[in-house]
Amino acid sequence: MPELRSAALKARLESKQLAEVKEKALIAKERLKPGVTVKVVSKNLVAEKKIVEKPVGIKVAEASPGVIPDMVQVGRSPVYKIERKLGKGGFGQVFVGKRVTGVTSRTGSIASEVALKFEHFKSKGCIDGPPYEWQAYSSLKGCYGLPSVHHKGRVGEYYIMVMDMLGPNLSDAWCLSGKMMPVTKVACIAMEAISILEKIHLKGFVHGDVKPENFVLGQPGTADEKKLFLIDLGLASRWKETLSNQHVDYDQKPDIFRGTVRYASVHAHLGRTLSRRDDLESLAYTLIYLLKGGLPWQDYQGNTRNFLVCGKKMSTSPELLCFACPPPFKQFVEIVVNMNFDEVPDYSNLISLFKCLVEPSNSVLPINIDGALKVGQKRGRFTVNLDDKEQPKKKLRLGVPASHWMLVYNARLPMKQRYHFNVSDLRLKHLLNDGKLDGLYVSCVAIDPQNQCAVIMNAGTGFSDQVVLLTDNFMHQKYITYYWKKKFYITSLSGAANGKSLVVMSQGTSYTKQCYKVHKSFPIQWINTKWKEDYQVTSMTTFGSYWCIVMSNNTGLSDQVVELDFRYPSEGIRRRWRSGYRVTCAAATPDQVAFILSLQKEKTKNQEIVRMPTFLTTDLEEKSSKNLYLESIIYGRAFC
Repeated sequence: MPELRSAALKARLESKQLAEVKEKALIAKERLKPGVTVKVVSKNLVAEKKIVEKPVGIKVAEASPGVIPDMVQVGRSPVYKIERKLGKGGFGQVFVGKRVTGVTSRTGSIASEVALKFEHFKSKGCIDGPPYEWQAYSSLKGCYGLPSVHHKGRVGEYYIMVMDMLGPNLSDAWCLSGKMMPVTKVACIAMEAISILEKIHLKGFVHGDVKPENFVLGQPGTADEKKLFLIDLGLASRWKETLSNQHVDYDQKPDIFRGTVRYASVHAHLGRTLSRRDDLESLAYTLIYLLKGGLPWQDYQGNTRNFLVCGKKMSTSPELLCFACPPPFKQFVEIVVNMNFDEVPDYSNLISLFKCLVEPSNSVLPINIDGALKVGQKRGRFTVNLDDKEQPKKKLRLGVPASHWMLVYNARLPMKQRYHFNVSDLRLKHLLNDGKLDGLYVSCVAIDPQNQCAVIMNAGTGFSDQVVLLTDNFMHQKYITYYWKKKFYITSLSGAANGKSLVVMSQGTSYTKQCYKVHKSFPIQWINTKWKEDYQVTSMTTFGSYWCIVMSNNTGLSDQVVELDFRYPSEGIRRRWRSGYRVTCAAATPDQVAFILSLQKEKTKNQEIVRMPTFLTTDLEEKSSKNLYLESIIYGRAFC
């Protein structure tokens, strides 16, 4: 009997579920009919659900979850029928919306066709409410070169923005041109694009995703068919603080990338805060792509694509990138890739580079350059009048690889320090023993490509004992674990390309716990996780292309940041120094260099970094006479 009861209950439950499914299907089928009353009947309920009637003769549907509706009305906007898809981005989709009621025109707020951008309320850009792009368009309302936004609001599961309908983007126009545009046309695009970016920058924003697909021409057959527009502010951000009008602070988060890999600036690849220079660098790559039909890094694929593309951009000189291009393009690239973080672009000068390529006698240009001509009339507004001798010297990105020693010096009270270089394995132990007898302990070590050691010993470490592990197996876990149990902690280490490692472990540190990670790429995500657990990076090294990061707790450091680059990050380090950070460890692979900078409770007054192709003891002697002592040594190859 219990089994029969159970079977009966199960049958009734299945029957009820089937009835509910039929009810939902009936409502979904009838909901498109205005004024229709859907009668829902179940065993214990009889109810009528009336579908609310929308404007007479118009069927406005509420979409099923995740489905774009057939028709929409955004706030008090006209009703639009959804037609073909125009494009799809990281956060949203854009469709053609055709107005079905009222008087219409080709353009403007009563246009017969508009662009409708849909973003799902659960998408990454809408977690906290309407997409940030709405705020950007509101702040930039009326800005030259941007399309008008007529309505925006939420309909069902989607945030929808009603915008001007425009013509083909430059990527489509490029394809129609045989995948190579004429020089005059690209020069016009350059001039007008610079003027549009200038207007956006003057409002305190950077676009953040400059590429051919986001430059769009006006509708064919209209007065704007040769006018250039810049669309998609989904990745826009502020370079200028709203309240203070000051430039935003510099930062780097290597695990965060924003933009399109092919056209993004090197700084975007490296996770640096975007500024005006990044829009202009992306524009440079866009122009070369349109002119030459391709870029040297566009065929990279796979999980390491971002890393490979960034490295290729760094190693490609302007001469190579702009080979066979008219000189103004190379000049433009050289200027924009070497700009500082908060540098004010000289827009009028950049525009003037391309004027020689636009035939003065040709009254019919392929692209309108009205905005560029207005900038030209205000030439010199952004320039700083400095003599050549007063011009600030900048590190030029030439794409030339160079291997060198990087020596980090800290200002200290006078102390004894001893340094050795080109030390063989056999000689190393003797030097360490001699140093101990004089009260000196190893503070840092490094191994050069010839597998010779550089060792720095000083009397200011505070260590009470020390062991040095020189093994053919990189980071011999058994030995390290054994000495951890004896309260020895890693205080310095170095690796060689052949897998050999030199690990220095010391007693008398403040550390209570320690861990390390070996990874084929810089493990920034692991570092971020450990930072949250109150660990700090205390040592790091490389062997070949692999990184080894050592993190400890109870370090006496209050905060840490990382500077990761394919060359020596001079600007980033200077900015960190001004904020009170000091380099506490560094390492380099054949491709990249990384510096960990820390806020220390006992602040170091002064710090210097010297780079040299050979290890010169004369430099060390000169620095020690000024009470500057070696803190870190690394050897690596980075692009100049």
